[in-house]
Amino acid sequence: MRLSRSLIPTLKETPSEAQIASHRLMLRAGLVRQTASGIYAWLPAGWKVLQNIARIVAEEQEAVGTQAMLMPTIQSADLWRQSGRYDAYGPEMLRITDRHQRELLYGPTNEEMLTDLVRSGLKSYRDLPQMLFHIQWKFRDEVRPRFGVMRGREFLMKDAYSFDLDYDGAVISYRKQMLAYMRTFQRLGLKAIPMVADTGPIGGNLSHEFIVLAPTGESGVFFDAAFEEIDWEKASFDSESPADLERFFQLATEAYAATDEKHDEAEWAKVPADRKREGRGIEVGHIFYFGTKYSEPMGLTVSGRDGAAVVPHMGSYGVGVSRLAGAIIEASHDDAGIIWPDSVAPFPAVIVNLKPGDEACDALCEQAYAAFKGKALYDDREERAGAKFADADLMGHPWQIVVGPRGAKTGMVELKRRATGEKVELSLADALAKIG
Repeated sequence: MRLSRSLIPTLKETPSEAQIASHRLMLRAGLVRQTASGIYAWLPAGWKVLQNIARIVAEEQEAVGTQAMLMPTIQSADLWRQSGRYDAYGPEMLRITDRHQRELLYGPTNEEMLTDLVRSGLKSYRDLPQMLFHIQWKFRDEVRPRFGVMRGREFLMKDAYSFDLDYDGAVISYRKQMLAYMRTFQRLGLKAIPMVADTGPIGGNLSHEFIVLAPTGESGVFFDAAFEEIDWEKASFDSESPADLERFFQLATEAYAATDEKHDEAEWAKVPADRKREGRGIEVGHIFYFGTKYSEPMGLTVSGRDGAAVVPHMGSYGVGVSRLAGAIIEASHDDAGIIWPDSVAPFPAVIVNLKPGDEACDALCEQAYAAFKGKALYDDREERAGAKFADADLMGHPWQIVVGPRGAKTGMVELKRRATGEKVELSLADALAKIG
């Protein structure tokens, strides 16, 4: 993409309404623009980031056997009345009426809809287990939407749901999802800690929220450094082996971790001093087993092994895809701007032409741009070098290929790694090979 022809409206000044780093930088880097309170348009570079995050989330869901689908944003109020949540949900739900006076709502979540969809498809215990997910826009009418995409009213979310014959099966599905989440966050370049969350009247410990470590996080966190030593991407398991899943589940839960609201000094004292870690964190996901809370009132049953009707056990697994974009920036930025992990960056590199119109510079930049097949950003603007360098750092491209008239004569470029600031002069071919 050529920057001179792109809609990437960077800003030199920080908008007054932006209170946290991710909000400031997303506006300044031209990723998003607010269209209404708590509602944002994702501009081309921001949309690329969002798609990259969604792709990784989906790949890890499918890796543990979760099937992709798509449910509509508008739902029938009748479904929510069947579960008893329509009146209980509160003013966060956007309720609407169509021209025939039918009551509808803009979905904040999808437990009711999916339970209804599978009622006609699940007949026997042989049809279980099932795990399904979609990535869809949601709406919750926050009283005070703030912090940009971190707490907006409209947001992109991955929600998955599991259906199992009994509690033991539900535990296996739950553990698969936990592994998928840990792999997802690691691929996104994030340190995420699973923390036991409140399960309400259901009880037990099958509810975890995932906290991404970030200095500007909203919650204080306490955790065992053992979490940081696990390489989740290398973890593998036989999807039919509860023993393997048990092993990975223990890795994720055996060390102490808690937000400040649940901090227990007695438990904290058991953690060796050299492994104690404290910091700030942002919640980006939540997984939850809720048994027959929805399947029973909505009449979902299957024929059990003995022929008797069985009510399946369910779980839900949510992760904020658009929220993750903000969380990544909160965890990875400096005074100059965003530092994107390679896996989610809108462009793998920016090609900075220091002297547009110079024959050698133009030729070498075009050669570099062609090598990326349009996937890199080419700063071909008639702009001073300082402004180009500032925008490159602000937008956070993992690599910067800088082409000046002196080096261009001999086919040399300067390659900068955004995360470290390391610069090296080398041939274009070697630079491309280093980027990969």
